[in-house]
Amino acid sequence: MFGWEFPPHISGGLGTACYGLTKGLASFPDIDVLFVIPKMFGDEDQSSMRLIGANNTTVKIRDRRVVGFLKELHQIEVGVDLLPYVGVEAYEMLKSEIQPGENSYITTDATGKLSFTGGYGSNLMQQISNYAIVAATIASENDFDVIHAHDWLCYPAGIAAKYISGKPLVIHVHATDFDRSGGSVNPVVFDIEKKGMEAADKIITVSNLTRKIVIEKYGINPDKVVTVYNAVEPMQHPNVLNVKRNYPEKTVTFLGRITMQKGPEYFIEAASLVLKKMDNVRFVMAGSGDMMNKMVRRAARLGITDRFHFTGFLRGDDVYRMFALSDVYVMPSVSEPFGISPLEAMQSNVPVIISHQSGVAEILQHAIKIDFWDTYAMADAIYGILNYPALYHTFRQKGKGEVDNLKWDDAAAHVRDVYYSACGR
Repeated sequence: MFGWEFPPHISGGLGTACYGLTKGLASFPDIDVLFVIPKMFGDEDQSSMRLIGANNTTVKIRDRRVVGFLKELHQIEVGVDLLPYVGVEAYEMLKSEIQPGENSYITTDATGKLSFTGGYGSNLMQQISNYAIVAATIASENDFDVIHAHDWLCYPAGIAAKYISGKPLVIHVHATDFDRSGGSVNPVVFDIEKKGMEAADKIITVSNLTRKIVIEKYGINPDKVVTVYNAVEPMQHPNVLNVKRNYPEKTVTFLGRITMQKGPEYFIEAASLVLKKMDNVRFVMAGSGDMMNKMVRRAARLGITDRFHFTGFLRGDDVYRMFALSDVYVMPSVSEPFGISPLEAMQSNVPVIISHQSGVAEILQHAIKIDFWDTYAMADAIYGILNYPALYHTFRQKGKGEVDNLKWDDAAAHVRDVYYSACGR
């Protein structure tokens, strides 16, 4: 299994999903997972799988031809930090350089290893390429039945492992560039995604919404695309919710990347509408992203900054402490392949409002669903939950019971079926 991040070193839902899925797979006696990440930091939980860092692997296969199409890709240098989730607006291509042809090789250090940052920095494309080279070495040295690659950053690694081993490849689509960019796809990322989908024997999507994009936008045969919904990890420390609020107002929270995909501007507009009707409420935007400064300026122009707070990026227990302070959680995503954060909010006894344009809307019954662009409907839903106790308690109690039944063991069982199907059994 190839993934780009693993807890506690995560930037979003991708690492969280990988962790939950591998723990679920560990419950099956016929499944052993060898999880490969670019860089190991040493504090990862390896109780349910064996973890390998590409940075600790001595490279024995150095010919770029094992990576297949990567030798034909343009190399991109990026001037700012790049997350796997953000689209074209978040970075600028500074230069493009065709990789040399058939006899292109990589350079290792004195120990025969490649270095990786374990993040999404300025040399991301080079690290993706190097990761695939290391994947070929790992595939040649280990015995396994199936390859599982998570999201576009890892598709080249999956393809390289398949090239070396001849074993079936399963790719896991957590998002596409159509989600991240709002339709203005980056051609290089699109090419990696499409080549990965074409090379895969089976494709797992996190929702039917994403499955439809894979089939229609990438031209993939529907027969090899299977939807497996995400779940939520049981809360490890429930006492983290025992947080006392030292202010009298109610709290409405947006928690996620502050990017176009997540619809933060619609949350701010809805907040302004609610504050015109009631003043005993505060709004919180927790997260970071390329639209942060724009959102701060918009809140200032609307004159609501005395009731609107920006926390920056939250992780771990701080996420649950924020939920403990919240009366409503809102996810107004423009295009959300799934969305784990509403599940975490419901797990914390918080009523949620989600957009119809999210994959998680396909499975949740006890959540209020609105169109991301309908700020009046969003404001009405927020106002209703805050002012009608019966509505608040119904969604709070029913939602908690519903999300407690969404288990990674069940998702893992579906993934296991996909493995057997890919292996022809």
